[in-house]
Amino acid sequence: MRLVAVFGYSGRRTHELHKLCAERLRHAEHLAGASDAVLLSGWGRRGNGVAEGELMRAAWNGADVLLITDVTARNTAENAVSVADTARRLGASEVTVVTSRWHAFRARMLVRAARPDVAVTTSSPAGRAPARLVARELCCLAVVPYHLIRLRRPRYSRRGFA
Repeated sequence: MRLVAVFGYSGRRTHELHKLCAERLRHAEHLAGASDAVLLSGWGRRGNGVAEGELMRAAWNGADVLLITDVTARNTAENAVSVADTARRLGASEVTVVTSRWHAFRARMLVRAARPDVAVTTSSPAGRAPARLVARELCCLAVVPYHLIRLRRPRYSRRGFA
């Protein structure tokens, strides 16, 4: 079984599904087949309390698959923990992380650290990243060693991830 994991994205200023998150969701809809499970991962930063995961679930127009929603993952490291836990529960032998191209390297690295016994790939929708998001991603790469150490511990949890 393959787990397709869609990482949420929020601009924090809207109560709707962000354009980048919608692009990731549409991409996942084209990837997911009947034998796949799909994890929609992202928390609720909005004042109305609707999480990215729930917004993605409501907008899903893909195949009739097992849809799993995680509304607690607040960042990429927590997404990786969620993917690892879900893959373990489902007995998935393969994970495809769906995220933007500029975010794929870090996302793949963290999911592999959280679940080293499963094949992990990424798939991204077409498009260019805004320069500010590329700059932010470069800054986030600086803390990857910390996250890798935490994720490789036998008993990791979502607490303590920045």
